[in-house]
Amino acid sequence: MASATTKANSWLLIEHSGPWPRKIEELGLPVIDRAIAHGVRPQLIRRSGRRAQTPPLRVYVGWSGENPWLETRVVSDMAELDDLDLAAVALGRRPGFGEPTLEPLLLVCTHAKRNACCARTGTPLARGLAAGYGDLVWETSHVGGDRYAANLVCLPHGIYYGALDGETAREAVDAYLRGEVVLDRLRGRAGIPEPAQAAEHFVRAHTGLLGLDQVRVISVTGTGPYMTRVTAAGNVWYGTVELVSSLGGCGHDCDETVETYQMRDLALHSEAALV
Repeated sequence: MASATTKANSWLLIEHSGPWPRKIEELGLPVIDRAIAHGVRPQLIRRSGRRAQTPPLRVYVGWSGENPWLETRVVSDMAELDDLDLAAVALGRRPGFGEPTLEPLLLVCTHAKRNACCARTGTPLARGLAAGYGDLVWETSHVGGDRYAANLVCLPHGIYYGALDGETAREAVDAYLRGEVVLDRLRGRAGIPEPAQAAEHFVRAHTGLLGLDQVRVISVTGTGPYMTRVTAAGNVWYGTVELVSSLGGCGHDCDETVETYQMRDLALHSEAALV
């Protein structure tokens, strides 16, 4: 499932009890249109089982690139978002919109109108995680990759997991809270190209390095196959990834095509490692 995430690495999360339209732009909120125009990914969020119907509502902005961060604020009127500097958020700069928060967010997609699989698998998963991790957990609108429902996004780092059940979700969350990933069900890291996500995954699998910042993609070149260069614990790995596709999905009412990558020619190219 590696390489199946969105490319966005900046976020706007708005608490909204629902119902959610198929596309959240249809809500007609100007801040959502502004976010999309700036390349910031807007998401609607809500608590599982207990949903605020009216303001005050919780809003987050965040960045998943280098030095990830989150800011949060409670608003009583959506007009308070008119002055939110989304251009700064898109560039990874804190806008001073709200209070910085060190607590991670765990987003589970439950967007039924986007894909039935998300509601069928995501809603019970969100409920179960909320019982164990409390207010870190939110239901969210479409995060991409409905065929991998149930989907989980761990912010601020933008780590994606898919095809989760209760046990594998808890393993993923526990790993994230200790600063690691687990490779089982890992979909990748938001904000970098899909071939780069695949390369990171394959190098992690080969080296056993699971720390969030232990493995980083240095470069991806070509238009397919892709030549990749990845740094891992001081070593540099070169490899070639290529796109493959097949029919499949998360259920009988899902007709998406599954695309992923294969790695070949992975080799160590670090003089320090060869001494």
